Amino acid sequence: MIAALLESKCRIPERRPNAVARPRLAQHLSTASRSPLTVVSAPAGFGKTTVLIEWLATIPADGPSIAWLTLDDRDNDPALFWTYVVSAMGAATTGLGDAATQLLTSSAASTEAALAALLNDLDGLTRDLVLVLDDYHLIQTPDIHEAMTFLLDHLPPRMHLVLATRVDPPLPLARMRARGQLVEVRAADLRFTADEATQYLNGQMGLDLSVGDVATLDGRTEGWIAALQLAALSMQGRDNASAFIAGFAGDDRYIVDYLAEEVLARQTPDVRDFLLKTAILERLTGPLCDAVTGLRGGKATLVALERANLFLVPLDDRRQWYRYHHLFADVLQTHLVDEYGTDVNELHGRASVWFEANDASSEAISHALAGEDWGRAAGLMEQTMPTVQRERREVELRRWVRALPYDVVRVRPVLAIAFVGALAQASDFETVGKRLSDVEDSLRAADGTWPEQAPAGLVVVDELEFRSVPARIQLYRAALALARSDLDGTVERAQEALSLTPPDDDLTRASAGALAGLAAWTSGDLAGAHAAYLQTVDGLVSFGWLADVLGCCITIGDIRRTQGRLGDAERIYRWALELGAPTPQDPPLRGTADMHVAIADLMVERDDVAAAEAHVAVSERLGEHNGLPQVPPTRLRPGGTGPGQ
Repeated sequence: MIAALLESKCRIPERRPNAVARPRLAQHLSTASRSPLTVVSAPAGFGKTTVLIEWLATIPADGPSIAWLTLDDRDNDPALFWTYVVSAMGAATTGLGDAATQLLTSSAASTEAALAALLNDLDGLTRDLVLVLDDYHLIQTPDIHEAMTFLLDHLPPRMHLVLATRVDPPLPLARMRARGQLVEVRAADLRFTADEATQYLNGQMGLDLSVGDVATLDGRTEGWIAALQLAALSMQGRDNASAFIAGFAGDDRYIVDYLAEEVLARQTPDVRDFLLKTAILERLTGPLCDAVTGLRGGKATLVALERANLFLVPLDDRRQWYRYHHLFADVLQTHLVDEYGTDVNELHGRASVWFEANDASSEAISHALAGEDWGRAAGLMEQTMPTVQRERREVELRRWVRALPYDVVRVRPVLAIAFVGALAQASDFETVGKRLSDVEDSLRAADGTWPEQAPAGLVVVDELEFRSVPARIQLYRAALALARSDLDGTVERAQEALSLTPPDDDLTRASAGALAGLAAWTSGDLAGAHAAYLQTVDGLVSFGWLADVLGCCITIGDIRRTQGRLGDAERIYRWALELGAPTPQDPPLRGTADMHVAIADLMVERDDVAAAEAHVAVSERLGEHNGLPQVPPTRLRPGGTGPGQ
């Protein structure tokens, strides 16, 4: 499952009322609807988003469909990133990406399989589709860039991708450029020309500057739109704009600092205070601003700031959510720290409380961390940990591991063991071993017994999860043993984990059973492996990880075939095939393609070639995206693809 998506991220932002018409750029961008990839790459403040919005407004109604996605730092989680991408495309083209969405929300899904399903849908487009990804520079996860390269390599002719970014993305740009498959818009293209600067300063901003003053200001800013905007705001109400322009100098960074001071200094104390205090927020809405500032009227203030062109960008068409222009926000934050000092932590605390009350745990935790309220952050993490694990938000979990001081984690056994899982998935086995020892030493008595309640000095928020900590310690000990090829140790630790697992913790029991089964299978103990995998299947079925059930059933069938019990193997295969059969509402379960291959192999053993060929044909029709991914056997996932702890 994936957490609810923010719909405003998939809406095209509204056109700015004072945007300068730039037909030369619209003409250049018109080729994007005929090219696989368009990259709009320039530093902050060059108007990339505005230019794209203006260009999209020129596309006729019978032109290509448009999908839009505004990215942020949290989209570095591959599952969340691709879910947003598919959702944006589905909003533009009804029914597009349903199969991919199903795969992305499946615990056994791989990105490549989901993309394969998406590409199959795109191949059937009857109308061109343009997907715009704004702020792509915020994506830094290599897996996402690799998957994006895969998408570009297989992009159907009616699909067109547009990236707006501050830096060139790590994609095969040189190759696509050489093949004529790339449209580029750079900073040199985006800079205001002299005519555009004149239109903006004297037209939209009404400054009535002389030709010489415009030329001087345009030359000093080198057409940098953000600097021109700041300069225009600073000049409003001045009696001698020429004197201001004559004294205007410095490189880009200092220009922004200087102009920001000029803009802030000309605001009323209330507006200035509002700007600085809300600068900690990535997104702003009236009630949230009220909570952070401790005042009322946040919604009206946001509307007034937008009308004043104070670098506020609406994120929806209902005037509910906004964000500051990134460059302006950076400057505001610098002034905030200088003027408010440690009080900034209190602002983050207020934001954290608001987000928690509004069921936005990720943002609540982010602000608790930013405000260095480690105890609050840890408590929120522990409360939301089951959801994070169920939704496969491993990237976010690893970010928490890096952000939270270990001394805070050390006294929280539930949180500590969850962090061990994140480290294990990153194959950081040395750290895993040390942290496991720390958790075990804090809990286990000298006589080897485990406590029913947390010992004094330890902090537990989720009592139910605490009961599973001893079992999970042994589960990860088993994983470490398996990584060392210590099969006896793996089985011993896995069996101890099973003995310690509470009756209602099916996930830990299934994971331990899979580890024991894998070790037994590797050592040649087929009966032990069969028993362990049956126990794993029972656990997986109980909490609905059905794709993992199919993976385990393939292993169970292989064991039975090795034992010469072909009838038992066929029965388990066909039971699993029925379990994964498609319904009118849902596509086939992942693993059904593998199940048909397994049955085909079995038919070959029985010399029933016709039946084998029929199952192979069905598997080929289902495609690779309906197969199970192959992963290293040391992963803590039943059947190679199941729930990792």
